[in-house]
This record gives sequence, structure tokens and C-alpha cells, in this order.
Amino acid sequence: MLKNLLNLMFPKTCKGCDALLLYNEVIICAECRHKLPLTQHHLIKNNSTFKKFYGIIPTEFCSAMLYFHKDGIVQNLIHNLKYKNCQEIGTLLGDWYSHEIKHVEELKDVTDIIPVPLHKKRFKERGYNQITTFCQSLAENLQVKFNEELLHRNSYSKTQTKKNKTERNNISNAIFEISHCYTEEKKHFLLVDDVITSGATLEACAKTLLKIPNSKISIITIAYSDS
Repeated sequence: MLKNLLNLMFPKTCKGCDALLLYNEVIICAECRHKLPLTQHHLIKNNSTFKKFYGIIPTEFCSAMLYFHKDGIVQNLIHNLKYKNCQEIGTLLGDWYSHEIKHVEELKDVTDIIPVPLHKKRFKERGYNQITTFCQSLAENLQVKFNEELLHRNSYSKTQTKKNKTERNNISNAIFEISHCYTEEKKHFLLVDDVITSGATLEACAKTLLKIPNSKISIITIAYSDS
């Protein structure tokens, strides 16, 4: 009775299209789930995400879960995740995608899942890292360590969404640093972000992590964007 009353007073809406959710729908309505533009990158070795880094950094595996289109469902999901504190979106997508990639051979020896970090000032402003729950779900389902202590961002800047393509490409490796100790050597790091555009941020993170002796890098993002 109380639950029904709360739903009547504070109706739950789809985070993809803002329509009212039906009784058995959670976070995303059935129509949006059906329309989500899945990339299937995990089934294609030389996929678009992999090509972003080819010849620039050595990667074991690269994939994005969804295609990002302006004013589309995925943009709405990312916006709600990133700016509206709807962290359950990350959990839902992480649970979903981990089951898609759990049999990928290149990921069988992943030791640590590393989120692209926020600067501490940005973290304080937002209150959370938007990619954390996605990473935690991947870590739990793939049974590997979620490691948010290793990689740090030491430079504060405006968000990527407000930068043009040239500014995105000019990210310096020096803005990231590692808290390195001998126990992190010989690791396979799965680096995770919300959206890949130019790939410059992920490239800078990966180059920093690869300073650790005998380390390997794989990359996964929630969404892929050409813009």
C-alpha cells in the first residue's frame, strides 16, 4: 500500500525517454531497452574503439557497449548518470555488459578494473565518479578487483563535453599519475570510462598505467561517439 502511494506521489520515469515506468520496469522502459544501439564491439576484434588506439598504445582488447547519438536514448542515460546522480544506471549497464563479455578470451587474465579518475575538486563538486557503479558491477560479475586507488588525476579542467575536438586531443599524459608499488607489476588493467570520443583521455590514462613494469591494458566504455 505504502509503495503504491509513493509511486503515485513520486512516479518513476524511464532514464532513457522520461516516460512513466510500468510496474515491472526498472530504470529503463522496455521500449528503450529494445532500442538501445548495442555496438557488438566485443565480437569484432578490429572494432571502432580498437582503431582509436591502434598504433598509439598496445591494447589487449577494446570495446564500447553502446553507440552514442546526440539527443538519443544513450545521451539521456549518460546525462542522468553523470549529472543527476542516477548511479543505478551504471549498475544496470554493468550487470548487462559483464554477461556479454565474460567469455572474451582476452579478458580472462584481467587483474584490476580501473575507472578513469576525476580530479578531487571535480569529485567534490559532483559527489561521485559517474563510472564507479559500472566498474563495480563489472568487477563483481567478472570476479576481479575494482581498483580506484592506483590512478589519480592531478589537473582540474572543464568537462570533456564542453571541449572541442582539438582540446580533447591535447590532453597531456602528465595530468594523470599512479600510486605505484611492486604489487601492481605484471598486471592486466581494464581501464573504464563512460564515453569515448577522441580517445585522448583514455590514451593518457593508459600510457600512465603502462609505466608499471610488465603491465597490459584493455579498454571498455559505456558508449562510443564519433563527435
